[in-house]
Amino acid sequence: MAKMGRGLGFAPEHDIAVSYIERSRGYYLAMGYPKSYDWAHMAEVPFTLLDKPLSEASLTVITTASLIEPDKGNQGPGAPMNPTASFQQVYSAPTDNPPELGISHLHYDRQHAKVADQRSFMPLPALQEVAAAGRIGAVAPRFHGVPTRYSHRLSLKKDGPELLVRLREDTVDAAILIAI
Repeated sequence: MAKMGRGLGFAPEHDIAVSYIERSRGYYLAMGYPKSYDWAHMAEVPFTLLDKPLSEASLTVITTASLIEPDKGNQGPGAPMNPTASFQQVYSAPTDNPPELGISHLHYDRQHAKVADQRSFMPLPALQEVAAAGRIGAVAPRFHGVPTRYSHRLSLKKDGPELLVRLREDTVDAAILIAI
C-alpha cells in the first residue's frame, strides 16, 4: 500500500508536519516549568448556524496580525522576532481602507511562513469581491485583531468578550478567523 501511495505523488514518510503541541510541551518542560503547556481543548464547541442565507450576511475578518507601528522597529515581511511590536490588546480597523499589517508576534514559523503578501493573512480584497458578486451580503465596516496569547484566562475572560462587543456593534453575522 505504501508503494502505491508514493507512486501517487504523496510526500515521503519522513516528511511529516511539525507537532506544535508536543513541541510546546517539551519547550515548557525544558524551560523549567513544573508542568508542560496545557493546550486548550473544548469538549463542546459553541457552533451556531447562520439564521439567514450567506448572500444576506455581514462578514468580517478576525486576525492575529498586528498593526504596523513604525516606532517599534522592523515588522515587515522577513522581520526577525520583535517582542517590542507584539500587541496585547484587541484592536479594530476599517475594512474599506485597511492599514498595513505585520506579523510581529513571537510564535510563528518564520522559516516556512513567508508573509510578504498581506492578502495571505488578511483576505479583505477577496471578501470584498465576493460581496460585490452577491455571494455574501456585505463586508462589515471593521475587521478586528486579537493578540496571540498563551493565557487561557486572558483569551476567555478579556479578549473574547471584548471582541464579541465589537462584532455586535458592527452587526456581524459571521467572522473568519485567520490565526497566524
